[in-house]
Order: sequence, then structure tokens, then C-alpha cells
Amino acid sequence: MSALTMEHEDVAATSGERSLPPSMVERMTLILDLFERRSTWLTLEEIARATQLPRSTAHRILDQLTRLDWLEHGSSGYGLGRRSLVLGGGGAADQAELRSAASPYLHDLLLRTGAVVHLGVLSGSRVRYLDKLGGRFATIVPSRVGGTAPAHCTGLGKALLAWLAPEQVDELVGDQLPARTPATISELDVLHSELGRIRARGGLALERGECFPDIACVAAAIRGPRGPVGAISIVAAAGTALERVAPLLVDATRRIAGDLFPEADLGGRRLQVVD
Repeated sequence: MSALTMEHEDVAATSGERSLPPSMVERMTLILDLFERRSTWLTLEEIARATQLPRSTAHRILDQLTRLDWLEHGSSGYGLGRRSLVLGGGGAADQAELRSAASPYLHDLLLRTGAVVHLGVLSGSRVRYLDKLGGRFATIVPSRVGGTAPAHCTGLGKALLAWLAPEQVDELVGDQLPARTPATISELDVLHSELGRIRARGGLALERGECFPDIACVAAAIRGPRGPVGAISIVAAAGTALERVAPLLVDATRRIAGDLFPEADLGGRRLQVVD
């Protein structure tokens, strides 16, 4: 039976219920219109019900959209794929959504730790700061909202890079890692070893004096179904024992991920704090 014949059978099966769009492009558009946000994940049943397309037709179109990278298929159903995200532009809407979801947790971390709190995302080989909260110490920390710093020598950056494929890390940071301080990781193989240790700690990244000599931080990524979408760091003076606040930080990132991706099974490993 040809695909054309199957399409006609689908239409006939639904006659009297709803006049389905006659073209494949219109049907694909019906499905893609359901994914209003990057965080939207839908099952086949939800898509068929919302579009009123026969289940077999919806499944066939979803399969094609997935093969062409317009959608991605995972354990939580279907979400926007690489082509859709690239076509959508620079992600300003996603960053606004991330900032909104993270805001109450950043304020809670500030109140509970008294330290400077950052929210950041990857921007090529650098980290871009989306938010910064803090008291008097905030004026000493040389970061600003909208500013950037090298990903390989910041807690935020290492927390994000740890959850990318090694070849993607290589492509982003390159083979020349500029040293900001004597403590900066300046060799790619050493960076990969550090990223492995971060994963072994359940995603906890520690940084002491790698970007600025007198500043230390602990960071963890906010992880979505397709990987890290942002990270939070707690920053203090270099001698501060930041390990004690690590559980608060990791709990905040998991809660933000849960708010952003409520339908996703994000899993996650138990936090292991090591000195």
C-alpha cells in the first residue's frame, strides 16, 4: 500500500469528525505549532489528540520530522530538534524563561549563603552571565550581567562543559586555552580529566583562583532533556569552604530543571562532595 493511499484512508477514517488539512506541509505545521517553547515535550497520543490527526498519520509525520532533525524523540516524547532551535535564532526567549525560572532559587541561595550567586549560559567558548546577586562582596567579584568569561577556567563553564560530548568540548574551546592565572587549566587533556571528575561528583564543579586569583566558586549545571541549559555558581573569597553549600546548589539546579521541564524524566546522579 502506497503512502498516498494510506493518507487517503486516514482522511476517509476521519470524515464527519474534522476536515483535515489536505497537504503534508499543513499537517507538519499543525504538529510543529504545538511546540510553543523549547521546554515543550509531548507524547504521540497528546499530539494526535491536539491535532485531531489519526494516530498512524501523526506517527508517520513525527518519524519524518525526527529523521530530519526538526523534532527529537526521547523518553519523554517529542521535543524541538536541532533544526528548529537553530531556525529559532539566538535563544533570547529561552534565556528569559531560564532567568524567570531561576530567579526565586537564586534569591534563596543568596539568603542562605550570603555569597555571590551567578546564573550563566554557554556562548561559544565563553560563559555569559545572565544574572548576578550578592551583597558587599559582589563589588569585588569582577563579573557583570551580560558580560562573559572563558568557559574553561570558570566554575560555570566547567559545570556546563562537563555534560557535553568530548568532541563538542573540543570544538567549543579549541586547543589553545589561555591562562588567566597560574591555576588556570591550559591544556585540553587536563581539562577533559577535570570534566570527568566533575561528572563523577554528580556535576559539581569547583574552581579556586583559576579565573581570578582571590576568588573561588562552586557551580552546577541546570540540565534539560538535551543537555545543560544553564548553570549556577556560588562565589566567595578564595579561602571559603564552599563544599558545605554544594548540596543547596545542586538542589536548586534540579528544582529549576524540574520547573523548566516538568514532563521530562531528567534522572540525575547522587551528589558526591569531595575535598
